[in-house]
Amino acid sequence: MPSYQSADGLNLHYTDEGDGIPVIALAGLTRNGADFDHVAPHLPVRLIRPDYRGRGQSDWADPETYTIPQEAADVLALMDHLGLEKAAILGTSRGGLIAMVLAATAKDRLLGAALNDIGPEIADKGLAVIKDYIGRNPAQKTYAEAAAARAKLWTHFKNVPMTRWLAEVKAHYQETDEGLIIRYDPKLRDAVLAAGAQPAPDLWPLFDALADLPLALIRGANSDLLTSDTADEMMRRRPDMIRADIAGRGHVPFLDEPDALDALHLWLEKLQ
Repeated sequence: MPSYQSADGLNLHYTDEGDGIPVIALAGLTRNGADFDHVAPHLPVRLIRPDYRGRGQSDWADPETYTIPQEAADVLALMDHLGLEKAAILGTSRGGLIAMVLAATAKDRLLGAALNDIGPEIADKGLAVIKDYIGRNPAQKTYAEAAAARAKLWTHFKNVPMTRWLAEVKAHYQETDEGLIIRYDPKLRDAVLAAGAQPAPDLWPLFDALADLPLALIRGANSDLLTSDTADEMMRRRPDMIRADIAGRGHVPFLDEPDALDALHLWLEKLQ
């Protein structure tokens, strides 16, 4: 399996598929490269999908290193490993925050950024949901049970077939004789709760650092993490930003919805 080594000696997994513009797809907080399984067939690019430290098939690490700045440094190390001078970032949730940090610290390495349901202000309601589940195995014991639970409980998502829910839970849990196990280091919970105990930083300067880069925002219309007011302010600051609000989706859209694909294809055209 392809991997590269971080500065502190971890083996970090990634996949590298396709040809064309290099796009590094950065997953959500607890997730991995499988976040982009649904959209990958629709993107005519070289799609590079790393698993963050402590997630997916990458090595677990000291939980104190499960931070956005460290994960941004790991992305740069991956680019160096692959010999990429520049790449675009498609960032889902946490991945979008990493994209903003990269814009503020290594903008010369970026071709552009597409943010999936994330901005410089994160709603308390969405944060509370994350803090409740992070680091814990689900109560359901099988993939089928977990998929059925999502279909019932995730009412902010509409018209999602059971096959999609099943694919989602298979990507993010491992089925064992003892039940479903999360595919990441449970101590990620410690890192997130420790960060939440600190005063929230002002992230708008990081968003503003994306100035002059091709930018897209895809937002779940029912998102509990990215409010419409925050998205509107992002649009006010970047009137050239490509924006799509995806009906029937919460946090986060799958990215293969027609409106999401239209936005991503427009963004890719701007990267040329």
